Amino acid sequence: MPGGPRGGLVVERVRLGEGTVDYREAWELQRTRHAQVVAGEVPDTVLLLEHSPVYTAGRRTNSWERPDDGTPVVDVDRGGRITWHGPGQLVGYPIVRLRGALDVVGYVRRLEELLIAVAAGFGVRGYRVEDRTGVWTADEPLAPGWRAENKLAAIGVRVSRGVTMHGFALNCDTDLQGFSHIVPCGLPDAGATSLSARAGRRVGVLEAAAAVTALLPGADLPGAAQTGSRPRTDVVA
Repeated sequence: MPGGPRGGLVVERVRLGEGTVDYREAWELQRTRHAQVVAGEVPDTVLLLEHSPVYTAGRRTNSWERPDDGTPVVDVDRGGRITWHGPGQLVGYPIVRLRGALDVVGYVRRLEELLIAVAAGFGVRGYRVEDRTGVWTADEPLAPGWRAENKLAAIGVRVSRGVTMHGFALNCDTDLQGFSHIVPCGLPDAGATSLSARAGRRVGVLEAAAAVTALLPGADLPGAAQTGSRPRTDVVA
């Protein structure tokens, strides 16, 4: 199924491996690509990058959930509540046109399946939790009332004019202290973990990005299955 005037899916690595990207800069790039995909000027596109430390507050974030540790907090137009982004976390922004019967929930489930497959490639078992978006792993409960799940990857999306924005954040070799100043995604009974913590070795963002790119053709995202070939990868300075 064509993903634009040239078909297929483009993966843009935005300074990945060379430095972090300020959230507002990435947000502007998202909006630019979104307008281009809507207009049919470029194919469906996935931006892969690593953010400078930032909290992003979705539309359901309560005032008391906002941290005061000095890290920037940016209000965004996605669903969900507050989360943290920073070094060691692979952030992916698929900007793709939903087609046919694919709805937002179905699209989110496909993102989850993609990330579960990525984790499995590093020997980490990820899975879904009923009524909780994202990819999770299990540990022993830390205290009475504490659930066993720890979030490995967060997902938050928005669809405008039939084209998606925002996306996923996969903890690779993340300093998980970034989550200690908030209740991630508004879930007080669960924690956060990373590929490195679960795999028992360092898994960096470049290694995870390569796995995401390799698995995209089979992920059944719009544009990804074009001729079954690997998506093109463009580097954005």
